[in-house]
Amino acid sequence: MIQRRNFLISGLLTTMMAATRPAQAAEGIALPTPDPSKLATDAGFWSGVRDLYDVDRSTANLENGYWGIMARPVLETYVENIQRVNRQNTVYARKSFDADFSAVRDRVAGALGVSPEEIAITRGATEALQTLIAGYNKLQPGDAVLYADLDYDSMQYAMGMLESRRGVAVKTFAIPEPATREAVLETYRKVLEETPRAKLLLLTHLSHRTGLVMPVREIAAMARAKGVDVILDAAHSWGQLPLDMTDLGVDFAGFNLHKWIGAPVGLGFLYIRKGRLADIDTHMGDKDWPAEDIRSRIHTGTLNFAAALTIPAALDLHQTIGVAAKHARVSHLRNYWVERIAGIGAIEVLTPNDPALHAGITSFRIKGKVSKDDNAAIVTRLRDEFKVLTVRRAGVAAGQCIRVSPAVYTTEAELDRLVAALTVVAA
Repeated sequence: MIQRRNFLISGLLTTMMAATRPAQAAEGIALPTPDPSKLATDAGFWSGVRDLYDVDRSTANLENGYWGIMARPVLETYVENIQRVNRQNTVYARKSFDADFSAVRDRVAGALGVSPEEIAITRGATEALQTLIAGYNKLQPGDAVLYADLDYDSMQYAMGMLESRRGVAVKTFAIPEPATREAVLETYRKVLEETPRAKLLLLTHLSHRTGLVMPVREIAAMARAKGVDVILDAAHSWGQLPLDMTDLGVDFAGFNLHKWIGAPVGLGFLYIRKGRLADIDTHMGDKDWPAEDIRSRIHTGTLNFAAALTIPAALDLHQTIGVAAKHARVSHLRNYWVERIAGIGAIEVLTPNDPALHAGITSFRIKGKVSKDDNAAIVTRLRDEFKVLTVRRAGVAAGQCIRVSPAVYTTEAELDRLVAALTVVAA
């Protein structure tokens, strides 16, 4: 049995959680849901959360979209699991791991609110989504597949591969900039209308390029009405946003566990709604599991056992803080720096202020600076001169940009450093 840890390491945090966390402190004990609008800026609460993380603050790390720091209790659990697996070696792997791994899968499914039969653990969202795209077997020669400029590179490559593998047409399109909900919906409506042979749409819930949150439910409904299946990239959304798979209305999705959930690097999972499993091929003819079992859709070889065993500890903390609180906090941190650079005319913020269209990630561009060299130079200057880490993002149709991604352990003081740096860099 995987031991659950007590993350409430300070009296202050214990008191705050007892009053506010939307999870269960113990089996069967329901706690009230906090008011995210107040919890987002509660200095005592978030100081307690930050105390759970060991962060090198010599540089203000605003590049947390790559992967998330494990909280100290999660890291300690990971180390214990490494030691246990290393000590027991194949005795553990052959005797006990399958049952433990099945319990991990059950826990992930429960956290997402789906059946364990609908998910399979992978080494990340990329592996999950590549598997879904490559395995989707309903395409015929002459059909079309669709993706946007804001979708993730590896997924774009996989969609492009379908042209030679399945004989389909690949249609790409750009999300309007600046984006609005109406403009985004109109873009998808138009591309679906103009592509009557479309059968598959790649849709990113929260873009890694700009942080734009797509109105997934409405887009998925439009696609369904046209007979188009949606594969949802949820790598950045679960952990930043409240998420309900039934409400989203998609049948296929890929998720990360090492970004905003805080599990060890190299973990994710794929989702296939019940009744749709046959539309994804078994992985490379896999025979380890029956074709009726979703685990036949992914075969990763020897796993990082210890990392997988640590997933429940990461979910414990995620649920203890609460997704509503996390969403409120990262949105507040995003708004904090965006509001303070609003008067700098040379800076274009690419993610709209509409709270339904962003969470914590937001990208900016200095007017006229659209090339790789331009943005690489800005990132380097921010890092070396001002000790602020950001990342250059390519692929946006209107030009390259710079991404800022704070996390729950980010401080307002670190964002003040970003604002001060941009005041100089954009002058």
